[in-house]
Amino acid sequence: MRRFARTFAITAETRVLDVGGTAMNWDYLGVLSGLVVLNEERERRDKAGIVWVAGDGCSLPFRDGAFDIVFSNSVIEHVGGPERQRAFANEIARVGRAYWVQTPNRWFPVEPHLLTPFLHWLPAGMRAALARRFTVWQWITRPSPDRRAFYIEHFLRDIHLLGPAEMELLFPGARVIRERFLGVTKSLVAARRSA
Repeated sequence: MRRFARTFAITAETRVLDVGGTAMNWDYLGVLSGLVVLNEERERRDKAGIVWVAGDGCSLPFRDGAFDIVFSNSVIEHVGGPERQRAFANEIARVGRAYWVQTPNRWFPVEPHLLTPFLHWLPAGMRAALARRFTVWQWITRPSPDRRAFYIEHFLRDIHLLGPAEMELLFPGARVIRERFLGVTKSLVAARRSA
């Protein structure tokens, strides 16, 4: 969040749209007077100073260029396959004069949602068989059976991790920043400043 704030010289007056986020991220920067958070209704957490909008990141209910910056943290990999990811990227570029879109790197050895090394590199059938039997995530969090089933199926059906090449294609003209952990690219950020 500090790097994001420095990159765009965020002030209290900067008009920001957070697509798929929560109020928690913004605790690190303080409340912005122009912060709008768009997410599914079930994720709603009202907080003073934040305007909440229920919606779909692939079809944003805002006019072109409505925001100084569109921010999205670890959401694009959750929206579905390539067509939905393209729609998501296009909508972000449409409503924001600048943007910051972060996603886990497909080539990082630990799958970030189920915390299981190499799981995401397996063929689909093997990935599904293993994920339904054991993940590091379930071992650590001990979710209820229904939460576990929901999240595993969401992972198998909806999560599509991206690599640097896909980020460059989805966000032409953006700078792709590589966030590293122990020298390995853990996540990617497509950042574009205002023209």
